[in-house]
Amino acid sequence: MIGRAPSVRFPVEPRDVPPAKAARRLHLTPAEFAAKLPELQRRGFPAADPTTGMYDLKAIDGWMDRRSGLTTAASARDAREVARERIANL
Repeated sequence: MIGRAPSVRFPVEPRDVPPAKAARRLHLTPAEFAAKLPELQRRGFPAADPTTGMYDLKAIDGWMDRRSGLTTAASARDAREVARERIANL
C-alpha cells in the first residue's frame, strides 16, 4: 500500500527529552525549571546534551536517587584502591 504509514509495533520510550519534559520529571513548570536550573546544576543535576539540548532521563533519575540516598552505586569504589589504602594505613 503506497502512501500509508507503517503501523507502530511497539512504543518507543525516549531516553533523551526536551527541557519541558525534564521539568515535568521534577514536577516543575518549564519556567520554574529554567529559573532553578543554575542551582540544580550546582547540586550536580545533569547537563543537557551540548548538541541536542536534550536531557537524559536516566541521568536525572540517577541524580534524584543519589540525592535521596536511594543508591550506593555513586559511592562504589574499586576494591584494589581500597586494599592499597588499607595496606598503606597498616
